[in-house]
Amino acid sequence: MNSEAVNTKPNFYDLSLNQITDILVQLGHKKFRAEQLFKWVYEKQVVDPELMLNLSKDFRKNIPEIFDFSLPAVLKELISKDGTRKYLFDVGNGQSVETVLIPNKERNTLCVSSQVGCNMACKFCYTAKQKLKKRLSVSEIIGQYLGVKSHLPEDIQITNIVFMGMGEPLDNPDGVFGAVEILHNPLGINFSKRKITISTSGLVDRIPMITEAGVRLAVSLNGVNDKIRTELMPINKKWPLDELLNACKEHADRSKDKVTFEYILMRGLTDRLEDAVALKRITKSVPCKINIIPFNEHPESGYQRSKEGDIRAFQEKLISLGAHVLRRKTMGDDIYAACGQLNSVVSQQNSIQ
Repeated sequence: MNSEAVNTKPNFYDLSLNQITDILVQLGHKKFRAEQLFKWVYEKQVVDPELMLNLSKDFRKNIPEIFDFSLPAVLKELISKDGTRKYLFDVGNGQSVETVLIPNKERNTLCVSSQVGCNMACKFCYTAKQKLKKRLSVSEIIGQYLGVKSHLPEDIQITNIVFMGMGEPLDNPDGVFGAVEILHNPLGINFSKRKITISTSGLVDRIPMITEAGVRLAVSLNGVNDKIRTELMPINKKWPLDELLNACKEHADRSKDKVTFEYILMRGLTDRLEDAVALKRITKSVPCKINIIPFNEHPESGYQRSKEGDIRAFQEKLISLGAHVLRRKTMGDDIYAACGQLNSVVSQQNSIQ
């Protein structure tokens, strides 16, 4: 058998509207067919060509021969006592990723993954226990949004998307920014860029990519000096705090948008009042808000959650110093869906096939 005969048709969900247009035009189809097809798939969520009634019969017949419409399957759905929903997605070759929907009074935020595992090796993060196995494709990221949406009751709508799940988003720029383009396209999902946030552990040289994409920036800070931050986040050896904060200031200046700094409170390490003073000092030149996150413990974490009194005192100190600070409510910890707890190994072990 000739190996060249293997089917290599592209996955529709990997492609931007422009890429779909180029493929169709090269095959002799009219340019406007791409927009029609894009709207059917994303706006109306119809993938059966026979239901796409404004397309010619001949074109409908050709669609399955041109594009693959497969998406990652949902292996499992878990619902927390607080309403948080966690989904395990099959991304092939025995690998999987987790996606979390976090409910709030005013919004429902979808936390998507960008990688299976992660290379950043942050000491407090459960995902870091899995070494990087795969960078997700655009379709595997878009598939998380579409898969969760299809499983939700009609009265629950996804209002915000954050790239804060498994993996370092800026370590997979092709997948992440390709997905952002599709999520935002007005002819498709039509998600506002102001409702999309990309978080990074501090890949300074790639932060301008977030600025150019027009989405919001969140930075996992977690240390007020290079010694502590390097202990917790090895990326700080390559991109120390001064360089990271300068990049954040440049982003804020160019985008006219505040940066969100995420700061995890760990007992005796990052939660002292002098840490609060230092946190305000090092971020004062960056238009920002600070999300303080009580550490969510997980197996073999080696760190402890701060005491409730210390958490409140830390927040109050920041407020007294004039910081715009919010405490992130711990949600989904009973199903290992809270910040820093995602790890597909746990879900795979408990998966219901």
